[in-house]
Amino acid sequence: MRVRRERTEYRLLMRSIPATVVTLFVVSVICMNLLANKTLVQLDWIAIDGGILISWLSFMCMDIITKHFGPRASNRISVLAAGINLLTCLIFFVASAIPSNADDYSAFDGIFGGTWFILLGSTAAFLISAVINNMLNFMLGKCFHKKPDGKLAYAMRTYVSTVIGQFLDNFIFSVIVFVFFAPIFWDGFCWTVLQCATCALTGALAELMMEILFSPIGYRITVTWRENEVGREYLDYMRRRSDT
Repeated sequence: MRVRRERTEYRLLMRSIPATVVTLFVVSVICMNLLANKTLVQLDWIAIDGGILISWLSFMCMDIITKHFGPRASNRISVLAAGINLLTCLIFFVASAIPSNADDYSAFDGIFGGTWFILLGSTAAFLISAVINNMLNFMLGKCFHKKPDGKLAYAMRTYVSTVIGQFLDNFIFSVIVFVFFAPIFWDGFCWTVLQCATCALTGALAELMMEILFSPIGYRITVTWRENEVGREYLDYMRRRSDT
């Protein structure tokens, strides 16, 4: 019975969330994984990779979905995005492993072949930070009783949840990759936990600036969804479940 309810809920959710947002979310997660191969800034106190150029989109999509459909829905879509990313990485790995005499594809193979512990770190960091971001966003929204759908409420819940979620994403990834695995597989290269925390914080603040810049778009989308009663079938179903 429970499995049947879960399947029904998932089908309703996938029919309810506009395909554009789901597509942008999944694509942004895949692109983050690819862009992370290039370091844009590397100093003693900060390290920023190319993923910062699109990570804001992933968190904005999660914030939009959480605001309208709730954290449970956003968590489900986050797991879906992570699963599609893993499948994409597998396909990339297979393509890089197939030999070719047409040209020198060493650069292609190096980027798309990937490194297993980097993929492990990025997936674990994304899923943990996504759940925390979504729950924190939802709980902060409960603090605004008078105008829960206002600009201030949306800004506070997205900015606070984003900076914390991004920090955890960066920190967990850095610890897994640069503290645990890098010393083993990269000839002793490693970061200290303090370096991980410092870089995670500075990276999160930089990513927060991107979120602030583009958050008006997210707010406008939530207003449009509310006015057009987007996902009404799913929301009504969830209300009935909560009443029983």
